[in-house]
Amino acid sequence: MSGEAPGTVYLVGSGPGDPDLLTVRARDLLAEVDVVLHDKLPGPEILDLVPEERREDVGKRAGGERTPQAETNARLVDHARAGRDVVRLKGGDPFVFGRGGEEMEHLASEDIPFEVVPGVTSAVAAPGVAGVPVTHRDHASAVTVVTGHEEPEKDDSALDWTALAALVDAGGTLVVLMGVGRLPDYAAALRDAGLPADLPLAVVERGTWPDHRTVVGTLGTAVETRDEADV
Repeated sequence: MSGEAPGTVYLVGSGPGDPDLLTVRARDLLAEVDVVLHDKLPGPEILDLVPEERREDVGKRAGGERTPQAETNARLVDHARAGRDVVRLKGGDPFVFGRGGEEMEHLASEDIPFEVVPGVTSAVAAPGVAGVPVTHRDHASAVTVVTGHEEPEKDDSALDWTALAALVDAGGTLVVLMGVGRLPDYAAALRDAGLPADLPLAVVERGTWPDHRTVVGTLGTAVETRDEADV
């Protein structure tokens, strides 16, 4: 409606999957806003908190194609300009490999009011439920979080696996998110950078979900351990 004040877009982290780990702010907003844009990452129990008529799936479309980010950005702006308050619901934390930064920039460029609602990131929660502290006074004084979707050998990679190996060697913990598929690549890259084969490694699948699993091995046996467990 012409002259109507725009709605507010809330970039909300849904946490690692367990609905009990939703923040109070996130739960309140899911109950209050006009529409919730989501993808496949928030768990079904979290999506069930929102009536179906207020949900809009911006994940993969029919045929398995992923909704382009530009289309999602446009939907956020369209809803807000129609006066609707919107939750853009993301897995984990919106600013940890969730494209929340891109969406925030687009909203700002279109003069759309927005608020960021942090969520519990799986980078800490998944190791936590597996009994792996990412920092420990006696063992790890730093933690580094990287994406597992990049190929270690690609020319324009933003990841320096030699530098990451040095951080681990200096007493840090390396957390690779969404990294099961590329495990052979980055395990080899870390070995080539000088990390020992007997370095402890844990693969956490669906951390905090009812069916979560943890598989423990070493850097040298990582791929074999993953395959044997069918992770």
